[in-house]
Amino acid sequence: MSPEILTIGMFVTLILAITLGHPLAYTLAAIATLFGLIDNGGDIAGLFDMFANNTWGLMNNYVLVAIPLFILMAQLLDRSKVADELFETLFVVLGGLKGGLGLAVVVVCTVFAATTGIIGASVVAMGLLATPALMKKGYQKEMSAGIICAAGTLGILIPPSIMMVVYGGLTGLKETSVGNLFAGAIIPGLILASLYFLYIFIRCTINPELGPPISREEAANWTLSKKIILTLKSLIPPMALILAVMGTILAGVATPTEAAALGAFGAMILAFFNKKLNWQVLKESAHATMSTTAMVMMLFIGGKFFSTVFLSMGGGDVVADVLVGSGMNRWLVLLIMMSIVFLMGMFIDWAAILLVTVPIFMPIAMELDFDPLWFSILLCVNLQTSFLTPPFGYALFYFKGVAPEGYTMGHIYRGIIPFVLLQLVGLLILTLFPALVTWLPGIFFG
Repeated sequence: MSPEILTIGMFVTLILAITLGHPLAYTLAAIATLFGLIDNGGDIAGLFDMFANNTWGLMNNYVLVAIPLFILMAQLLDRSKVADELFETLFVVLGGLKGGLGLAVVVVCTVFAATTGIIGASVVAMGLLATPALMKKGYQKEMSAGIICAAGTLGILIPPSIMMVVYGGLTGLKETSVGNLFAGAIIPGLILASLYFLYIFIRCTINPELGPPISREEAANWTLSKKIILTLKSLIPPMALILAVMGTILAGVATPTEAAALGAFGAMILAFFNKKLNWQVLKESAHATMSTTAMVMMLFIGGKFFSTVFLSMGGGDVVADVLVGSGMNRWLVLLIMMSIVFLMGMFIDWAAILLVTVPIFMPIAMELDFDPLWFSILLCVNLQTSFLTPPFGYALFYFKGVAPEGYTMGHIYRGIIPFVLLQLVGLLILTLFPALVTWLPGIFFG
């Protein structure tokens, strides 16, 4: 059977299986097994020997040790209530502005993103903490849902990010090492946070009913000096942790894996000083870490099977011939690749998208003379939209699970539309100005 027919068959089968609701990790592995046997003439032993070698290579990848350590750090931070104290402080500091509470959510999520890298933790924590306050102050439901869901997804981009660890372990290129990816993602992450911040401020200034400020009586209870003291007190602990993790990586003192271990230890210290460190917290954090890591690694294995079979039967060459061999302008090829990733994000988990697309798209990007680091960050920023785009945006369901009574999926879907558009604006900015991605890695790593 020709590679063209097998390529089309694999993707059609994948779409049908996802539509039927089968678990993604097992779906990818099953499709890889089916089409691998078709391609090699039913050689079961040969196919499973290839799968065993791929699985061993994954389990032997030192970079991936950072995944459970970063997840453990996120779980401990979630239970240490660091975000709670920071939000309560910014509630006072920014609450007097139009849309001030929404701005506080963005700032807290940005800081929280730089310490956790786990989407579920940020969205659930802010959903429980901020939604009642936003409702009490009369914020529009759509605006509240959009702010929390969008700001909560910054954790997948702003380092330390699990997605970057997976990406770096997947490519094996020096240009896209985890350290380079972390450095390259800092400015794009801050650009997205700034776009959210400006949008909320401008829209609530034009229409204060969307996000009214706190009353003058509430604001008058806090002097400027008291606000400064509270802000420093709530910011110093998470900033110290960020410095310990990112500072050691960017300074070349520690590898991402070593920095992840340092971050997990630092999160434990923060939990201790917040009087939240006990046996129950450690037990729950360890259990959640084990479950999440198992889920990520099963996706990793299934996706690796899929991409290995796809490339071995010539599928990568088929896609490359269509995109590169057609003579299309390279920017049009980039647009097509980004559009494919965006559409896949509506239906497939980010890890599976990485595992399926990176082995195919990265060689094409390099053949078209795109900077591999710049292209990788574009793809990762694009993938952030997958958490917000219906019908399977994870952040939407995380928020719905903790939202107070009265929030419908209609409110949530309408609320995230402006923020998805802002993410695409951010993607366009990074496309037009590649130095926003490559400048920091050049400074730190040369």
